Amino acid sequence: MIIGYARVSTDDQNLDAQTDALTAAGAERIFAEKISGTKQQRAELGALLDQLRPGDVVVVTKYDRLARSLRDLLDLVEAIKDRGTGFRSLAEDIDTTTPAGELIFHVFASIAHFERRRIAERTREGLQAAKARGRVGGRPPALTGAQKAEVRRMRDDEQRAISEIAQLFKVSERTIRRA
Repeated sequence: MIIGYARVSTDDQNLDAQTDALTAAGAERIFAEKISGTKQQRAELGALLDQLRPGDVVVVTKYDRLARSLRDLLDLVEAIKDRGTGFRSLAEDIDTTTPAGELIFHVFASIAHFERRRIAERTREGLQAAKARGRVGGRPPALTGAQKAEVRRMRDDEQRAISEIAQLFKVSERTIRRA
């Protein structure tokens, strides 16, 4: 049986284009939900995985509808495979029910993993180069040293409330507590 999975991230998005494409691809049953792909617990995806039988094929319009990260995608496709079922992504033309399709899936996954690691490496190199030039990354402090001293004075000497001090300096109460 061909089983489709459709997902959009927010309630105001529409599932129609995905369900139409899945139906055209031969999906006899479609599990659809409106939930972020970053959520680990997705009711419809769980129900789909529970219903899988050997020989079934899970079809999605794009692989990012199934998972948001490469690790999640690999884990889900492995879970699908462990049930004796296949995986198909229409946009990427990946079909793990064939040896060639399985190879292509793993090549794409490896390339994506490599690219993410290269981006992380370039980011680290850029931060190190900036640090060597004396530039410090991150957000500038909300309060200067003199302002922090004034906060402490207002709190200790004047017994002002943290909320009042926060309003005066236009910062959060947490920033005042840290000062």
